Amino acid sequence: MYSESDLQDAVAAGALTPQAAQSLRDHVAQLRATPVVDEEHFRLLTGFNDIFVAIASVILLVALGWLGDSLRFGAPDHHPAFMSGVLIAIASWGLAEYFTRQRRMALPSILLLCGFVGGMAFALGALATQIFPNAGDSEAALIMSGIAAMSALAAWAHWQRFMVPITVAAGAAAAAGVIAGLVIAAFPEDDTLPFLLLLASGIAIFLLAMRWDMSDRSRISRRSDVAFWLHLAAAPMIAHSLFHLLGVLNGDEIGAGRALLVIALYVVFGIVALAIDRRALLVSSLAYVLFALYALFKQAGAVELSWALTSLVIGSALLLLSALWHHARALIVHGLPPALTDRLPYLDRATA
Repeated sequence: MYSESDLQDAVAAGALTPQAAQSLRDHVAQLRATPVVDEEHFRLLTGFNDIFVAIASVILLVALGWLGDSLRFGAPDHHPAFMSGVLIAIASWGLAEYFTRQRRMALPSILLLCGFVGGMAFALGALATQIFPNAGDSEAALIMSGIAAMSALAAWAHWQRFMVPITVAAGAAAAAGVIAGLVIAAFPEDDTLPFLLLLASGIAIFLLAMRWDMSDRSRISRRSDVAFWLHLAAAPMIAHSLFHLLGVLNGDEIGAGRALLVIALYVVFGIVALAIDRRALLVSSLAYVLFALYALFKQAGAVELSWALTSLVIGSALLLLSALWHHARALIVHGLPPALTDRLPYLDRATA
């Protein structure tokens, strides 16, 4: 079984011509009776060896973190937990030199990227905790902003070396954390501000994802994989912050009006998802629409069957949407202005 990334690598290595690779894609699409462009492929596994290596890598990194946490220098009370992060980051980079740069293994590459950036962030966080043990809210926000900045720099260095698609999303999220930390440090008493910043960050990352998407409308290159992870990062930021600002899932019962508003927003998310051919927004906001529909059924009197009816309606609707995705997307895209449709992913590879 060959993935889209394998085809891209074969073309880059000269083993296949671009025309031959495209013919293979078209042939597979015709056999499946669905355009490949609507399948939203991303590379996660190249084989079971990916899972094997990923498990072994996690075990190794956990062991290194444990050993690093036990290191002491000088006095017995000196406990530099940042060494755990340092060892994890160094090991993750070293393992990536083989499993990512040479073997091009998808799942281990993702885990090792998270290990490197996460290890750096943990090391800096542990070090900052030791240096500033009594930091206030504003100081803590500034420290978090600095850690996010260094994490973004680490992600940039990793991208320059290995070009793992998820790295851009990790760097973008870290960059958003830098700005959020600085603003929260300036206004520490505003409880609504963090969610407004989260919403703004999600929209910014969504626009960045669209920029990557528009550079590969046929979704046949690494740029499409980068866009996939950016959309996956942006969607929960947008959904969680927006619905939190609306007062959903804050412990209070929501009325019929607010529940209908949540469902209406989910429909809007669905239209956007169809237009850009990305499903992340629908998945990220699913919990909120489930809760809203449950509230409507409960207020209608179906107390005992509320969750069953909710699951039945949402599950059936999503399955129907998945089965008719291409047709529904065609209706949405054809109703948009040409200036916009010319930037969206192709409806059919024949038009590419």
